[in-house]
Amino acid sequence: MAKINNDSSSEDIEFSTFYVGGALCGIDILNIQEINKNFEITKVPQASDYIEGILNLRGRIVTIIDLGKKLGLEPVNKGQDNRNIIVNSDEEHIGLLVDSISDVVLAKKSTIESAPSNIGGVKGKFFQGVLKTETQLIGILDIDEVLKE
Repeated sequence: MAKINNDSSSEDIEFSTFYVGGALCGIDILNIQEINKNFEITKVPQASDYIEGILNLRGRIVTIIDLGKKLGLEPVNKGQDNRNIIVNSDEEHIGLLVDSISDVVLAKKSTIESAPSNIGGVKGKFFQGVLKTETQLIGILDIDEVLKE
């Protein structure tokens, strides 16, 4: 998956934003296959604590990660607002379980700033950068880093 370049290009990027553990995060929509509601998740014995389990998505097995646990935040609160953000990683489908989905935000590459080493208790290594809007701060997730074991 492509990294964001902080160059002077005026190219626009669309980010799907979502909440996890109280933090507002974003992912480039080009990295997202789909967003869906929770399905029946099957627990996997002896899996890492941040792995919720697996689900069958139209014949494909998808590993579901609790993004809150993975980022070092509170686990995702299970409820009606939860969503799975399905991304592709090395030809495998991974679902990122989040608290809720927010808006799609359009930004220019040049407006994305470097991520600080620690964003509100979240490990900075998981972020490519930060996008400031008029009312909020959005941490732009580095999907490759998040999905590393």
